[in-house]
Amino acid sequence: MSQTQHAPTPVSGSRSGPPPGSPTAADLLDFVRRTAADTALIASLPLDPEGRTWVRLDGPGGSEAWLIGWPPGTGTGWHDHAESLGAFATARGTLKEHSLAVRLPAGGWKNLELADGVDRRRELPAGQGRAFGRHHVHEVLNESGTEHAISVHAYYPPLPLIRRFSRSGAVLRLEQVERPEDWQ
Repeated sequence: MSQTQHAPTPVSGSRSGPPPGSPTAADLLDFVRRTAADTALIASLPLDPEGRTWVRLDGPGGSEAWLIGWPPGTGTGWHDHAESLGAFATARGTLKEHSLAVRLPAGGWKNLELADGVDRRRELPAGQGRAFGRHHVHEVLNESGTEHAISVHAYYPPLPLIRRFSRSGAVLRLEQVERPEDWQ
């Protein structure tokens, strides 16, 4: 039998930071913005018309970083990055982000009923980026029907896992947990 929990009160960010000397969300945002402005690097990414492409990069202070190509009409689906801080910046095209202003329970649930007012949306054209804290739940989309988008992402600590979700109205459902070996 599936267990349904109600989402906690909306939150605006993470309560605890990374260990001293580790990159902060602001450091990651600075890195992804500078990297997204590297036109030679951006032009070097092979683009596939059928699916997303990615190349792993060296991020600051031991962080994990990726250069990602997004064909028209592609997206990530709803997911989080567990205990990692993160940032991403659009280098080419426009990406849209839908996010939830809640902190999800760490485990023990399959279905979660979201409270009203937790949805956030933003558009990130080339040159724009954003940072986020731990447990950030979002989906990223290239809604263009004709243009590839390219973005740079960084996470610290390196991603221990990604939880993937589906969403139907106010209900968020945990569908899958991926580990680094699943995407590297």
